[in-house]
Amino acid sequence: MKFWVGLFTSLILQVVSAQSSKQYRTGDLLFQNLDCGALCDAIETVTKGNDGLLFSHIGLVVVEKDSVWVIEAIGQKVQRTPLATFTKRTTHPTLQARLKPEYTYLVKPAMVFALAQLNTPYDDAFLYNNQKYYCSELIYDAFKTANNNEPVFSLQPMTFNDPATQKPFAAWVNYYKELGIPIPEGEPGINPAGIARSSYLQWIP
Repeated sequence: MKFWVGLFTSLILQVVSAQSSKQYRTGDLLFQNLDCGALCDAIETVTKGNDGLLFSHIGLVVVEKDSVWVIEAIGQKVQRTPLATFTKRTTHPTLQARLKPEYTYLVKPAMVFALAQLNTPYDDAFLYNNQKYYCSELIYDAFKTANNNEPVFSLQPMTFNDPATQKPFAAWVNYYKELGIPIPEGEPGINPAGIARSSYLQWIP
């Protein structure tokens, strides 16, 4: 496994500054509004991206020759997904952002980190720093590590409450009841919309 990750990392670093056939670069961030039911709706209700855009998932682009992949934490683990599979998960447009030119030096080390996390278990509890990853947590740690352990994106207190009632969404109550742990209200975390608002990024049409 270590050999495979090392070999694949070497290939990625060779193309990190190159575009694929038209529009994607290694290190681009892809933002999605997933159609995953009540939990995605709850996430999107309390987190808004630029111009009120709704996001519930994020992935990191890897360009390898003529193929485009997405490193993402989804399902059971951190995995590498073909771009076509990634974009077909939702009926909403997948939006693309890229680090501004002055920050592109962060891409190579961020990719090395992200690739090393392949097969790390998915963080279904959404708790930071528990040796598991949810989607935006993976992106946060990848770029933090790349930036000499200084955050590029910002952790914020998480909320699972409906703004209209200031009580937890029923979907979250049931979700954490099944996990057998308390809702981590107020614990530090990060979400795709928070990353989308970062001044480090520029949007790609």
